[in-house]
Amino acid sequence: MIIREAMHFKKSGWIYVPVSFMGWLITIMYLTISIYTLVAIDQTYNSLKNSLIRFFPYFVSYSVIFFWIAGNTKGDESGNKVS
Repeated sequence: MIIREAMHFKKSGWIYVPVSFMGWLITIMYLTISIYTLVAIDQTYNSLKNSLIRFFPYFVSYSVIFFWIAGNTKGDESGNKVS
């Protein structure tokens, strides 16, 4: 029995493009959590500069996790899983 690993993202330059339902779900979750965090931080601080400075560590953390997941579930142009 051959077990085919799932391919959720395709690398296109510097970004990963979702190619499956799970890839889109992960991308939407990443964007939702990022926007929600920015809005929550922005409600606390009066200046945009302070809000963005406080948001930056969260954004970097979320992005590292997203790119780690995308990089480990990407395929090549022919649709084969890449290790």
